[in-house]
Amino acid sequence: MKQPVVYGIHNCDTVKKARKWLEQNGIDYQFHDLRKDGVSDELIREFVEGNEWDKLLNKRSTTFRQLEDGVKAQLETSAGAAVLVEHPTLLKRPLLKTDGQFHLGFKADQYQDIFANE
Repeated sequence: MKQPVVYGIHNCDTVKKARKWLEQNGIDYQFHDLRKDGVSDELIREFVEGNEWDKLLNKRSTTFRQLEDGVKAQLETSAGAAVLVEHPTLLKRPLLKTDGQFHLGFKADQYQDIFANE
C-alpha cells in the first residue's frame, strides 16, 4: 500500500481527529497542509476527478461567506479551480487519499472500514 496522504489544515478540529485516529492505529501517513503547502490546478483536478464538485466545497467556511457573489458564481464553473487554488480553505477537509481513492471528511467508522483490509 502506498502511504496515505491527508489533505487539510493543521488547526482544523476534524483534521486533528483524523490524524489522531491514524496515529493511534499505527498508520503512517503524509500530511499536506492546504494553507502552508498550497494547492495547484493539477491537485484540484485530481480532487475533482475523485469526488463530486459540490461536495468538495466548504460552503459553511468563513472564507466562502466572505467571497463576493461573482466569485461564488465562478465556483459553479470550470473557473472554480482557480478560486480554490487562491483560497484552499474553501475545500472540505480532511481529504484522505489512499490507494488512488479519495475519502472526504472523517468518521472513525469510515476510517476503520478504509484501513480494515490493509
